[in-house]
Amino acid sequence: MQQRIELPLTPTQAADPAFVRQCALDHVGLESNAEASVRIVRRSIDARSRMPRMRLLVDVYHGEEPPLEGRFVDQMKQADPRKRVVIVGAGPAGYFAALELLEYGITPIVLERGKDVRARRRDLRSIQQDGVVDQHSNYCYGEGGAGTYSDGKLYTRSHKRGSIEKVLRLLVEHGATSDILVDAHPHIGSNKLWKVVQEIRETIISHGGEVHFGAFVNGFIVDRHADTKTLRGIRCADGREFHADATILATGHSARDIFARCMRDGITIEAKPFALGVRIEHPQSLIDEIQYHQSPRDINLPASAYSLVCQADGRGVFSFCMCPGGLIVPAATSPGEIVVNGMSMSRRDSPFANSGTVVAVEEQDWQTMGHGGVFGGLEFQAHVERTAFACNDDGSQRAPAQRLVDYIEGNVSSSLPRTSYIPGHVSIDMAEVLPAVIDERLRSGIRQFASQMRGYLTNEAVVVGVESRTSSPVRIPRNKETYEHVEVRRLYPSGEGAGYAGGIVSAALDGQNVAKAIAAHVFASS
Repeated sequence: MQQRIELPLTPTQAADPAFVRQCALDHVGLESNAEASVRIVRRSIDARSRMPRMRLLVDVYHGEEPPLEGRFVDQMKQADPRKRVVIVGAGPAGYFAALELLEYGITPIVLERGKDVRARRRDLRSIQQDGVVDQHSNYCYGEGGAGTYSDGKLYTRSHKRGSIEKVLRLLVEHGATSDILVDAHPHIGSNKLWKVVQEIRETIISHGGEVHFGAFVNGFIVDRHADTKTLRGIRCADGREFHADATILATGHSARDIFARCMRDGITIEAKPFALGVRIEHPQSLIDEIQYHQSPRDINLPASAYSLVCQADGRGVFSFCMCPGGLIVPAATSPGEIVVNGMSMSRRDSPFANSGTVVAVEEQDWQTMGHGGVFGGLEFQAHVERTAFACNDDGSQRAPAQRLVDYIEGNVSSSLPRTSYIPGHVSIDMAEVLPAVIDERLRSGIRQFASQMRGYLTNEAVVVGVESRTSSPVRIPRNKETYEHVEVRRLYPSGEGAGYAGGIVSAALDGQNVAKAIAAHVFASS
């Protein structure tokens, strides 16, 4: 017999497996020595009352064993070298597409412009400590994509896109902690995710797939017959060519050169809305006190997070990619720009809490700044990043910053608090960096957030700019049924860069869906 129950426990009780088991058995009326299995299905925090509780959803099996779950890796086949799919980009969309293709025995050939996940770390250190931006290896480019070194947050609302459980279980099969299968807001941590990514690569290669680093794509091999275009392969900057039955374009949200190459090679792309703003960092202890009503927090509670959203002058203003116990990092992909992002380690034990705080950007917004056409949003985004960089007089990755209350009141901060951002800051009025259509709505949104979270608006918090790579400002259009590009046959846009995902899990799901579509439509008769 299987019984599913919910247990509201204190954090200390929930951290004790023996107590959880006994409590579950008591709840269903079984003796403590009963032959029963207790399995936690879901774990979440309820901090609505003055005393936070852990809510556990638990399955109790009595008189039967819990069902055995097979491994997805064991379902993968040795790749058939006659069936080839090129995948441009080794982020979650690209790698999970590769794993999915292996279930059909199709050979994935992954091309990554950057370095492998271990070598990539040296370039992250260079941008942090020396302000040197490698245009092919940074926080956005390289094996694992942008998510590898930005916390590894796995929460998504994309429940209709596919099996989230399959994505999470594949991550566990490659070394992630099994906690991600039960936590309501799972994450892996940047100090652990890189090892998981490395293991995924080994699975791809061991099954006959290929992974090529330093493979910067700078051309598409397209057959043109009458009104038909068919993509036959990819050309790299070093002269290598890769021909395949289909190509998945999974480059991530920052591959501006790929978008430009699409336009030059006659591959239709289109502008799309995105969001832009800043990172706001508070002391983690302050966020804990606001959210958990206690300071210091219970040692069995994780660093607290928040999610805020409101409307300001017809635009959404919202927190994004919140990193409790995290760090702000430089995420520029080219010299001459300042871009920031957030990350945290598995223990989330930094004394800081940061979150992107951004405003929705629509076409009319970038048009008011004189940017039009397909690349209007991208040009708007790049303009703000260059403006942030120009605040420096030394060409470094120091970011413009302002205390939060000072920002709201329009005062340049006479001093800045200690923050997690290693390259340092330049004290400035952020209104000089942010376009008015962003700045005015952002200030209004922050005032509303202050009414939602008492204590949020404080000069202990610092605003750091700019948070501009929330999503791609372009979309590569595709058929809703086949996932194939609307005009170019055998080209399959996927993931964040193509405009169809917004995080690790949603990108992975999209990659899986694209791979399934290729198996069904390209290799159906073989």
